[in-house]
Amino acid sequence: MTKRDRLALFVMVFVIFSMTFISNVDFKQIYSLPDGFMASFGDVDKVNENASFGGFIKTCLEEDETNVGTNKDKSGRIVFKLFGFIPIRKVSVTMLPEEEVYIGGVPIGLTVQSEGAIVISDTSYESENGQVEMVKNDYFKAGDILKRINGQEITNVDQVEDILSESENGVVKIEYLRNNNLKSVEVKLVKNKEGKYKLGLWARDDMSGIGTLTFVNKNTHHYCALGHAITDGHSENIIPVSKGKVFDCSLIGINKGKKNSPGELKGLFMQNDAKGTIDKNCKFGISGKLDELDGLVDSNLTAKVGGRLSVRPGKAKIVSSVSGIREEYEIEIIKASYQAKQADKSMVFRVKDKRLIELTGGIVQGMSGSPIIQDGKIIGAVTHVFLSDATKGYGVYSDWMIEEGV
Repeated sequence: MTKRDRLALFVMVFVIFSMTFISNVDFKQIYSLPDGFMASFGDVDKVNENASFGGFIKTCLEEDETNVGTNKDKSGRIVFKLFGFIPIRKVSVTMLPEEEVYIGGVPIGLTVQSEGAIVISDTSYESENGQVEMVKNDYFKAGDILKRINGQEITNVDQVEDILSESENGVVKIEYLRNNNLKSVEVKLVKNKEGKYKLGLWARDDMSGIGTLTFVNKNTHHYCALGHAITDGHSENIIPVSKGKVFDCSLIGINKGKKNSPGELKGLFMQNDAKGTIDKNCKFGISGKLDELDGLVDSNLTAKVGGRLSVRPGKAKIVSSVSGIREEYEIEIIKASYQAKQADKSMVFRVKDKRLIELTGGIVQGMSGSPIIQDGKIIGAVTHVFLSDATKGYGVYSDWMIEEGV
């Protein structure tokens, strides 16, 4: 073999090795993982079993325990090792709870009172000269949330009139939320026939609807539900909740989903027997504490919570009570992102179960919060449906819900 032949052979072997190496190490995913996400030893075992980051990468989890006051905070770090022994990245993590939770999947009624006044529309008023006039509001849009007037916090709609009556020159400074951004504007008020100052708009401070319970902590009875924020329906504003309640809810009908029409569950609930409270509303759903579990959980249906590391494309299930009883329905996870930044569309899935498609057409409004289960763990919750295809939907990771909620 000549020197040139040996060089050509070396180059060929090097190229083959490089291509094999590159195809067996997913550097992009490794370096897309953020510091501080939630994980467990079971997640890491599943990553190694599935070779999620390539055949040449092994992961290990090193756990720490620190005392914060009377509480013990469990954290750690995941180490990615090339060929099983060369560390190439360390990522700090928070340890997922190891205890099992009650599986949700049942509809719940929701009522919330907002911190602030939610703008509904313009309104008419009877002016000082007795004429009924329609005010065209040039300052606010439907869905804006009025937070402060002249520096005073607005805790309910009734308070707005009291604050306006204190105005000396008919001009007030209002701070308000629009698409979750705080803005401010000086507003010229109008006077009605009684000589009282008005903003010239309709507003409210309460909302109600239905969603689905995701899971409940067996020991504390804290819960997560819905998978996405409660909004006003007109904008992206996440309603700041001053107080809220959850109720047992009965399904009375289903509008099937189809292309360009998401469909919905029709539910009925009575607001005289609350099951628990709503303490927080964020982009990953609602959370609070249940005082009464009857009708919402089955003590025989429990599972551990899995983090995003253990999620993989392939078979999974969602739990829902759309048939009248709590059942599992087959889905296929099409895509899962490790998400370096907080976002509610963590994964994309398709409904495969013909029973669910026959009942609902796929995913419909009201199913948000339905638990997504893979390999026996609750890995997330249903959040949104594809308008173009009711059989496809988005899901959010369980660890986002835990981190922001329970």
